Amino acid sequence: MTTKRQQGFSLIELLIVVAIIGIIAAIAIPNLLASRRAANESAAIGSMRTIGTAENTYLSTIGNNTNYTDLTGLGAAQLVDNMLGVNGSTKSGYTYTTVSAAGSGQFQSTATPNSASTGTRNFYADESGVIRFVASAPAGPLSPPIQ
Repeated sequence: MTTKRQQGFSLIELLIVVAIIGIIAAIAIPNLLASRRAANESAAIGSMRTIGTAENTYLSTIGNNTNYTDLTGLGAAQLVDNMLGVNGSTKSGYTYTTVSAAGSGQFQSTATPNSASTGTRNFYADESGVIRFVASAPAGPLSPPIQ
């Protein structure tokens, strides 16, 4: 007499596999989100440096050593990419704005996270070239510089 052998997995075995996958996901997802947030903040710092360099280039060429411009002016002069070339533009989870008063020889740039999942620090830069930050509040000229 021959016996039939069952093939496949039992329900208990499948539940154990699903539980293990759930535990691994619970450990990995917060680390993945923290890494994404850190990458967005690093990209924001890089964009603030790009804006500062573009402003100095604008000042010494188009601005006749007296005027800075806003992001729209930098975009029109092709000194920043299209992602940054408009005030209020969004890039890597941050919103960027730059303001300057004509003839003042000053500008102020800010980068604000769109949500807590895209970043926790707000950034500020001006003609001094120092990038400053504050967590969970708008950054300004008195904020501590990035390290």
